[in-house]
Amino acid sequence: MEFGLSPAEERFRDEVRTWLHENAPREPRPHDGPAMRDFDLAWQRRKYEGGWAGIAWPREYGGRGLTLVEQMIWYEECARAGAPSEGALGIALNHAGPTVIAFGTPEQKAFHLPRILRGEVLWCQGFSEPGAGSDLASLRTRAVVEGDHLVVTGQKVWTSHAHLADYQELLVRTGPTSPKHKGITWVICDMRTPGITVRPIRTMADNHHYCEVFYDSVRIPLANVVGRIDDGWRVAMSTLAFERGTLAVGRAAEFARLVDALLDLARERTGPDGRRPAIRDEEIAGRIATLRAEAAALRAMTCETVSRAIRGEPPGPESAMDYLFYAEILQRARRLALDLLGPEALETEGAAGAWTVPYLADRMYIIAGGSAEIRRNIIAERVLGLPRSY
Repeated sequence: MEFGLSPAEERFRDEVRTWLHENAPREPRPHDGPAMRDFDLAWQRRKYEGGWAGIAWPREYGGRGLTLVEQMIWYEECARAGAPSEGALGIALNHAGPTVIAFGTPEQKAFHLPRILRGEVLWCQGFSEPGAGSDLASLRTRAVVEGDHLVVTGQKVWTSHAHLADYQELLVRTGPTSPKHKGITWVICDMRTPGITVRPIRTMADNHHYCEVFYDSVRIPLANVVGRIDDGWRVAMSTLAFERGTLAVGRAAEFARLVDALLDLARERTGPDGRRPAIRDEEIAGRIATLRAEAAALRAMTCETVSRAIRGEPPGPESAMDYLFYAEILQRARRLALDLLGPEALETEGAAGAWTVPYLADRMYIIAGGSAEIRRNIIAERVLGLPRSY
């Protein structure tokens, strides 16, 4: 891969940097509830009005039709400027939207894609279930065809922002006697449909990021099926491929910014000897140096992912390495922040809370989307070619 940027890409970076300097919100993002939803939708609308919505989405669907390299530049400049990420709109912009573009009907595209880009709706993901998280193909939420509807009964769990969402990308089992990777259907679920009950789950970070969702004979029009009945596993793998490519770039950029902030914190705080800045302590300086090297390695890994996508290669099992590496170095970075704060790390408000709350919230990365153990199995079997253990 060529890591250098062309003159045109450098000009694009300057354009992005200027726009973000003039338009990025300066007020803190609320961490929960309707206020958070309103903030994220307003930021998306501002990007849309400024011509920055859907950087790599095709022009015919309202995007700018730019390259993945330019999208990577956008994420890096957002991190550098301290601009908000997509937040609760991540599923709509990086999962649902690209999936509808790839597999949706003309009617689905015409209805949903403009609303996503304009910042009018929020989506959630109805994939994981009790007993079907890392092993997603074991899902049991059932859908039966009745006339021109699917009738859905079952439960989903760990559904981010379900209590605030307008729509859901939902996986249901329509072929109960088929092998577990068959007989699954990807469907658009209107979260206002009768029969849906959402129960928020309060996390140790004191928010309602996750929810349980229950479906009691929920009627969803067959017109909402994306792809074909019983072909949802193939569609879902494409959905997850979009996540592993697009979101990995944003995570790498955010992590580099986090390490820079840690360096500033170490310069401000007093070290273990009670006299010098923490950065003068050899052990702390070594931990920060390691994190900076790991941030560079993570960026190189995501650049390689982008390079494969540019060559038209589908995402492979190597993406498990990107996510696992990110999850583990993020935990080390968060722990270092708490070590620098000392007793103040017990506070969840003010300046200390800006470090403590993310420490609590980001623990989820070692289990979300497939646990660290599952990802290690994928790497061992599909990347290294080691024999499968039973």
